[in-house]
Amino acid sequence: MPDSAAIGAPGTGAEAHFRALERLYAAAAINRLFPSRLTITGAGRARIDFDVTPEHFHAASAAHGTLYFKMLDDAAFYACNALVTDRFLLTTAFNLHFTAPVRAGPVYAEGHWVSGKRRVFVGEARLVDSFGEEIARGTGTFMRSHIGLSGLEGYSPPQPDPHKDALA
Repeated sequence: MPDSAAIGAPGTGAEAHFRALERLYAAAAINRLFPSRLTITGAGRARIDFDVTPEHFHAASAAHGTLYFKMLDDAAFYACNALVTDRFLLTTAFNLHFTAPVRAGPVYAEGHWVSGKRRVFVGEARLVDSFGEEIARGTGTFMRSHIGLSGLEGYSPPQPDPHKDALA
């Protein structure tokens, strides 16, 4: 079952966990290559926003499949990890279905938790272009790892700067 502590109203431990996952995502080195923004929209739900530029194109002037995979995997993964407050999940499999090419412009991936108990979770995501058209869909399985979330750089809340407070 998903951690019950991750399911709750605003202002509870769930909201803190969601914001910590967003910080964790933002801190990941890979996102310097793929600038994007994660928003945990609720328990078992996530959204990734991204601007496709020609730097992401393959030889036929559309986004490379790497981009599709990253966005869909991240959205489904974080939707599932929003339900797990103690451990980092790992992708164990991901199926991807391309339905249209992605050209330059804003796109987003919406992910949601489908099922899962204890160690293995199933999540789905869809990729949507700036016209509101679905351009890809993916389903993944994610397994609890032995990696604690609290020990990962970016997951913990930013610590106040004591020098900044002293100057105020």
